[in-house]
Amino acid sequence: MKTFLKVFVALISILYPVLVFTLLVVYKMPVRIVSLCVVFLALVYFLSSTSASSKEKIQPDKKKKFSFSIKPLVSSVFLFAVGIICYITNSSLFLKLYPIVISLMLLFVFGITLITKPNMIFRFATLQDKSIIGSVNEKRIERYCLKVTYVWCTFFILNSLAAAYTVFFCDERVWTIYNCGISYAIMGTIFAVEFIIRWRVNKKMPQYFPISKFKADSRKDDYVICYENKWTDKIYKTWKDFLTDSAKMRNFLSKHDAKKFILHVNDYYYFLCCFVALLQCKKEIALTANITEEFLKEMREDGDEFLTDVKNQKDSFFVPEIIENSSVPSEEEIRTTPEINADETKIHMFTSGSTGKPKAVLQRMTEFELDNEFVFSKWGAEFTKRKNVATVSQHHIYGFLFTITLPFAAGVAFRRTRIEFPAEFEKLDDAEYMIIAVPAFLKRTVESEDKLPLKDAFIFTSGGVLLPEVAEKTDKVFGFWPVEVYGSTETSGIAYRQSKNGVQWTPFDNASITQNEEGCLNIRSPYIKDPAGFQTADLVEILDDGRFILKGRKDSIVKIEEKRVSLIEVENRILLTKLVKDVCVVAMSDRRQYLAAAIVFNEDGEKKFEGWKKFDINMFFHDFLLDYFENVVIPKKWRFLKELPMDLQGKKKKLEIQALFTKTEDGDNIAK
Repeated sequence: MKTFLKVFVALISILYPVLVFTLLVVYKMPVRIVSLCVVFLALVYFLSSTSASSKEKIQPDKKKKFSFSIKPLVSSVFLFAVGIICYITNSSLFLKLYPIVISLMLLFVFGITLITKPNMIFRFATLQDKSIIGSVNEKRIERYCLKVTYVWCTFFILNSLAAAYTVFFCDERVWTIYNCGISYAIMGTIFAVEFIIRWRVNKKMPQYFPISKFKADSRKDDYVICYENKWTDKIYKTWKDFLTDSAKMRNFLSKHDAKKFILHVNDYYYFLCCFVALLQCKKEIALTANITEEFLKEMREDGDEFLTDVKNQKDSFFVPEIIENSSVPSEEEIRTTPEINADETKIHMFTSGSTGKPKAVLQRMTEFELDNEFVFSKWGAEFTKRKNVATVSQHHIYGFLFTITLPFAAGVAFRRTRIEFPAEFEKLDDAEYMIIAVPAFLKRTVESEDKLPLKDAFIFTSGGVLLPEVAEKTDKVFGFWPVEVYGSTETSGIAYRQSKNGVQWTPFDNASITQNEEGCLNIRSPYIKDPAGFQTADLVEILDDGRFILKGRKDSIVKIEEKRVSLIEVENRILLTKLVKDVCVVAMSDRRQYLAAAIVFNEDGEKKFEGWKKFDINMFFHDFLLDYFENVVIPKKWRFLKELPMDLQGKKKKLEIQALFTKTEDGDNIAK
């Protein structure tokens, strides 16, 4: 009964001008009789809006509640007042004011949401489709809905003016034609035009398909996934190529029982195919940039397999050969996309721990994709109008997120090989590029390059702090002041800045930061599974507005050329020579960042190196450490002492040790 009354009242409200015209003009009914009908309509509307729901009637044992919403109450009071006033004055003027008041009421309701956001049309949209909230396109949709809200507010203003004109300057026939005909036709036209525009906007809106949710038909077969060299060379890999090559990898993996695969593939496209196939086959993945023999021995467990595109690696599968030489899968295999449960994925990323040993951090696609969604919601418009190009490795979290998972989900074509030399940027003058870089590479580029011929470049950088003077030079050379992202393997991205606006970092909207007793940063975010958050070793100052300033690290982890390395681990590796009694490794920074090592020999060391030239001793330790580290993080300067400077508590005086390296000696900088 309640539903019937609501439908009845709605029809009466829509046809109100026709009914008033019919009663007053056609049937020439007295104004007072018509006014009583309006009073009756007001009472019916009020009762229909406040009667008990069917759910309440089904549960009579529960206490009944008398409830109503404000809108039907206001409408009912207005109709009641109009009817009473018309009855008293015996004038039809107030009966004809209804369309004006409705337009003004709607103008107020819609207009107030322009101040008390979100806007009305966006509220309607989210009621119809709840998936909009939190989606990567939420802000785009809200901006579009804001424009539509402005259109409707403009219509309500003009409509109320036109209705007022028909009330005071036209007869009942014109009043009826406009308010129950022309105004509705205009409204219908607005609805139709907006529907067409919305359909076109939706087609242009980027379609976002994260790795854990994509299907074979998510994109068209000829959709470009990646390119070689530069965009206009037109050497592409398409969506169909990706489906085919990932199917080849699945077929290969199905022949192996290993539960975990070590993945080190430098080609971004091959990496993507391998990574997706591994997840589809429910395999654990260990991502590592360090594939020295000694490191692989330490991290590799019994039964683990190794996928790589680096030639002549022991006990490994050569990915290019698997993909290029395997037989083409059937169409059914190509179109099959096995389910990937993001919550159940296991991805191991290696980072230096404070104990000095490489630490495997277990991650899931759930957190990675939440990170991508936030970044895309903030900078998606910049990503989708550019081609992706990178100087970073995808085996670390920053490169993995910004060169693999985010471009794939957003449908942004990426260059399949890494930029290795600054001069390569000179060739990228054919399209707009999104540049994913590290501070060290930007520093080298701005030192060696003049103004680059890039078109509207956008630069992200992470993996270390970018000095403001380098950022300023980057703006002069690239034409863009880099956006820096702060984060780690354990936390993913949690803050950003452009240093032209100050050194302060702005936390991501979904990150909460606090400071512990030692002054270190504690982070809570959707990317961190522990509800207590993650305790960093970064000393910070949290400002009143919620931003923060980094003030250095508490532990011994440093970044050299954007490679994170533990000073303790380097010291421990040097001690493995059994030729050293004591050692202290320090981080230095003049023109570039580098490590330096002060060593005290034991008796065996003194005997071994007796009569050696300093250069040869330096090379001995350099070559020894190559089995454990990348060349860039191996100490560049060495000092051989009788004793290390110590304080009264027996702690090494780091400042005095660093001072030993301020002057260059023969044999320094042996392996740049």
